[in-house]
Amino acid sequence: MRHVYIIGTGATPVGEHWDRSPASLAIEALTGALGTIPASRIGALYVASALSGALHTQSQMAALIATAAGIPGVEAVTVEAGGASGGVALRQACLAVAAGAVDLAMVVGVEKVTDVLDARREAALALATDVDWEAIHGVTLTAFWALLMRRYMHEYGYTADDFAPFPVNAHANGVANPRAMYRFAITAEKVRSAPMVAEPLGLLDCSTAADGAAAVLIASEGLAHELCATPVRIAGSATATDTLALHSRPDPLWFPAAAYSAAAALRTARLTHSDVQVFDVTDPHGIAAALALESSGFAERGTAVALAREGAITPKGRLPLATGGGCKARGDVVGASGVYQIVELVAQLRGQAGAAQVNGARVALAQCMGGIGATVATHILTLE
Repeated sequence: MRHVYIIGTGATPVGEHWDRSPASLAIEALTGALGTIPASRIGALYVASALSGALHTQSQMAALIATAAGIPGVEAVTVEAGGASGGVALRQACLAVAAGAVDLAMVVGVEKVTDVLDARREAALALATDVDWEAIHGVTLTAFWALLMRRYMHEYGYTADDFAPFPVNAHANGVANPRAMYRFAITAEKVRSAPMVAEPLGLLDCSTAADGAAAVLIASEGLAHELCATPVRIAGSATATDTLALHSRPDPLWFPAAAYSAAAALRTARLTHSDVQVFDVTDPHGIAAALALESSGFAERGTAVALAREGAITPKGRLPLATGGGCKARGDVVGASGVYQIVELVAQLRGQAGAAQVNGARVALAQCMGGIGATVATHILTLE
């Protein structure tokens, strides 16, 4: 198998793009990732979109974007895996390039969710749960995270206030991200006093679903060094799944898919947990980030919240997290989130992250999650 490299990235600002179509957002991101490379050189296109069918009654998004990009006839595939869609699409592109099927592949994540009323959007997001046993009863993803947070607090003796460092850190980092939806700092006191959304989750520990598109251009080793001065290698790539229904799992506070995919990606990269210097995980709430870090082996069970409280997740800590603002400050772009993660981590490895830069970062981990850990994609990026 050949080595695979990222040679270009592009992304739109995250927000409420009332006047834009999903295709126009995708083309803006794709064009940014191409730079001066002609679109005609793209050998395959992988488009991640979790909700285009549910909210825009539009399937075959990849074919639509290929036509808009001026490359009709190209191999184009739409990937849907809930919030893990972007990471799974990148995984498919990596396999195609590594196997020699194509030399240049484009991954685009796009989501347009603000054009519908809240009830319809929540119903669409709930499709990432078990529809027959969970969504049918009106349980939302936020409600599930609130249940897990309550259980975590009971198991390990924390209070809701202890989770404040996660959104506080995300917002502090989001200030430096020109594409972030919320570019302002918040305090633990503001988190504490915010109104409840799904107790114990307050408003400032809940992300906002938003519109946006991000793109990553990946290439084989020879082509990467020909076309890019600072290619970033995708040294490890893995996906894994778990039961869709949360109630079917023997331990709700442990995500096997996160554990399996992180271990497999690190093994492929021939790296260990201690080698990773900067992280981005699915973090619509602090409890999600805590469980992702613990399940992936970067914190002992029950300790991630304490580590966050001690400053470990800040850019100067030992587990720098959400340096682009994460789902909370950047905005939750659902199926496109995994591609935004890659765009932001490539900037980190190239030393282009501004005030949120992690000094000397050369190894990064991106992990995106569909539903409540039902599908998880993990990628290890390295600067050689």
